[in-house]
Amino acid sequence: MAVACVLFSMMALAVFASSVTQPPVSASVVSFIRVAVNLLVILLPAMVMGKTRMLFGDLGLSLWLRGLFGGISLMLSFGSIQRIGPGESGFLTASSGVFVALLGPWLLGQKSKTIDWLSILGSITGLFFLLQPRPDQADFIGRSMGLLSGFLAALAYLMIARASRTNSTKSIVFYFSLVAVMIHIAWFSILPESMPKTFESWVWALTAGVLGTVAQHFLTRAYQMAPAIMVSSVSYITPVISLFLGFILFDKRPDPEALYGGALILVSGLLLPFISARFRFIG
Repeated sequence: MAVACVLFSMMALAVFASSVTQPPVSASVVSFIRVAVNLLVILLPAMVMGKTRMLFGDLGLSLWLRGLFGGISLMLSFGSIQRIGPGESGFLTASSGVFVALLGPWLLGQKSKTIDWLSILGSITGLFFLLQPRPDQADFIGRSMGLLSGFLAALAYLMIARASRTNSTKSIVFYFSLVAVMIHIAWFSILPESMPKTFESWVWALTAGVLGTVAQHFLTRAYQMAPAIMVSSVSYITPVISLFLGFILFDKRPDPEALYGGALILVSGLLLPFISARFRFIG
């Protein structure tokens, strides 16, 4: 998951960079290229080896829902990145850890203890600071998109944990890519978008696609190998890296409220679950 976080941070920077090219590339186009690359990387080798049928796994509902929730979450996340920058958007999207902790006991039967609930409370307080009204309406829309993306991502991650009981990593990633491509095609039928028009914009869009594809593999494996609440807590590394690189490369400076909120989310979401795991190990 730590490897996935680094790759996702770099992907977020590529997404933001695509929005400052001339002409800029829309978030939905970049996210489409991202999932299209992912689908080709999974599908083409399977077709060559004659193992396409294996990608469909058990055809279970969890696989399709993983693709549905993940595809919409990706579009919202990219839109949030382009509106408010990779750092603040990353913390809002990382709220998926809060929702995983809230929903995990009901959907996966993974019990939470008191310290887990303290983590959730601290993260929610951090989200309150991040969502404070700003003068710029685009900021509010971008933050709302980031938070909704986090909720849908949590549902997608929980579906990964459920589907992984009877399906391979390739099958889970395949469904995400396939359903997400279908969602984008439906979106473009309503609101047509233009593909990148310059070499630079294509480079950034394809870079986001490649980095996201590799990161997706590591993320899926992480949710297959460890409890969802622990894996989701590691995901808070992503916005920290994104915030730092966004400031260094694009001079994206978060305001004080965003810094307070991000710090609370980081401490609550990353440190407390590991303290909890330590206590459980000792006990």
